[in-house]
Amino acid sequence: MKRFLKGLLALSAAVLVLSACSSTSESEKTADKDAKHIGILQYVEHPSLTASRKGFIDELKKEGYVNGKNIVIDYKNAQGDQSNLQSISEKLIRKNDLVLGIATTAAQSLASLSTDVPILFTDVTDPVSASLVKSMKHPGGIATGTSDMAPIAKQVELLKEVLPNVKKVGIMYTTSERNSEVQVNQAKKLFKKAGIETVVKGISSTNDVQDTAKSLMSKSDALFIPTDNTIVSSINLVTELSKEMKVPVIGGSADVVAQGVLFTYGADYESLGRQTAKMGIQILKGKKPSEIPAEYPKSVKAVVNKKIAKLLGIDVSQITE
Repeated sequence: MKRFLKGLLALSAAVLVLSACSSTSESEKTADKDAKHIGILQYVEHPSLTASRKGFIDELKKEGYVNGKNIVIDYKNAQGDQSNLQSISEKLIRKNDLVLGIATTAAQSLASLSTDVPILFTDVTDPVSASLVKSMKHPGGIATGTSDMAPIAKQVELLKEVLPNVKKVGIMYTTSERNSEVQVNQAKKLFKKAGIETVVKGISSTNDVQDTAKSLMSKSDALFIPTDNTIVSSINLVTELSKEMKVPVIGGSADVVAQGVLFTYGADYESLGRQTAKMGIQILKGKKPSEIPAEYPKSVKAVVNKKIAKLLGIDVSQITE
């Protein structure tokens, strides 16, 4: 009897698994038969990346492209796991008419596999060095999209305004993130031009964040971070050290400011997603990605944490949000 029950349970489990594998999403069930299929690959769970995805979907809807009606959206998140990217990318490319990669790594994974399915990207700092396009004006392939390149020159300018006596800035970034490396190289040049010395340290994983941040803060007047997915996922470790050691953190994406970063200046990610959607609509209407120039953010802003400024005794009144 026990053997029979075990066999029955095993058979039931197998049926459930097969049912799950063969089932179609609700949006597929309700969509028009000629609906366009759009795959979205997000590299990691991250407020900025999620805001871009939201903006993308909302703008499509605003323009009449509604999920479950005339489009079907197939969303996948790699959860920061590099080993997941290829298998997810293969499935999305095989099943969709257009794919969107959110963040550099996701976009590169899709681009490395697709030969004819058009690729959109967003939240990619430097699409050219990431080999996604030949140039911003002339993409030249099957991919185009938007960069989230922060105006680092403006970050440096604002730092000089709020901390006129700053002599040395620590810079922390993840060595495996090409987007971070590009920003760090630019930041080093700009800080040098402004007469500010830099101390740079790379990390390989979130395990390195706390010790590296502490080391850099002990040697610096401020800590600069790029829009780095790995660091942002552990930003609370950095901002707690900032409060403890009285060393301000600047840079990163807008969402980290609420978590204790003093200020940043960069893209509005929901707007960036909307900007990307407008490009996607052109592709859905028949235009080739190679004919659509890649774009930088059209909406940038300063974001300041006044509570942190007060705690650290820093006057940020000259920064206009």
